[in-house]
Amino acid sequence: MEEKNIEILKMELDDLEKISNILTTDFDDFWNYNILKQELCSATSKYIVAKYNDEIIGFAGIIVVLDEADISNIVVKKNYRNKKIGSLLLANLINLARENGVKSLFLEVKESNSPAIHLYEKFGFSRYGLRKNYYNNTENAVLMRYDFSM
Repeated sequence: MEEKNIEILKMELDDLEKISNILTTDFDDFWNYNILKQELCSATSKYIVAKYNDEIIGFAGIIVVLDEADISNIVVKKNYRNKKIGSLLLANLINLARENGVKSLFLEVKESNSPAIHLYEKFGFSRYGLRKNYYNNTENAVLMRYDFSM
């Protein structure tokens, strides 16, 4: 699979319907159908999908408020992980944020998720804080920020 064969498109409700029956098994059990449907219907949320041969293999979103945005998620289908799809989605989210006039992009990530932290740092995100026991009241969240002024 080559990166040039992966399409990045705006996520539509139809896309969510296509993956609804495999959302928690093949992607990630953190984001359920109802939450994603609310996100897709929100004027402040912007979501994209990665498609390979018309199969949805990943999705990602940001929530834009004025000139700031939060990355809500970057999720890759389990059997397509470690193939640079997360990087492709992140690069497209950064561009989407820029197109929406965002000056600072924020996220939180599990402290134990060193591959994700490394990816974000590779793209120019910096750590600026820690939320104690943020995930399930047991695991810390690393707070990260990307500034477009750089």
